[in-house]
Amino acid sequence: MKAKTILLVEDDPQDEKLILRALRKVNLTNQLDVVRDGQQALDYLFREGDFAARPGSDAPAAILLDLNLPRIGGLEVLERLRADERTRLVPVVILTSSDEERDRHKSYENGANSFVRKPLDFAEFAETVARLGVYWLATNEPPQG
Repeated sequence: MKAKTILLVEDDPQDEKLILRALRKVNLTNQLDVVRDGQQALDYLFREGDFAARPGSDAPAAILLDLNLPRIGGLEVLERLRADERTRLVPVVILTSSDEERDRHKSYENGANSFVRKPLDFAEFAETVARLGVYWLATNEPPQG
């Protein structure tokens, strides 16, 4: 069985390290591809720009998407993903430090599968990411194709 890939769209290197550590701690050794801004996320998903020659043909099993990103924000990335037939069903988890109700509402309105606020506490953050990983990669059953 082919390992599922996670796409992490995160501009904070510290959060990236913590997310990777948390997933490994619960034995999720899936490939984790990381992009640093919204434009890179779109290029990765639609195989454009620096990612035009990205190997493989499958979309990621899940996308962990920050909202506050350079170049193109997370909400716009989400809108574009949901507007395209190739990516409209890919699970997108908004993983953000935002506690704004309008961000939460807009995320769901634009098709997010989940909205998770990054806890400030290190241990709680790690536990939250571990639970997300187990659910979206080991428990959830997405549609085929």
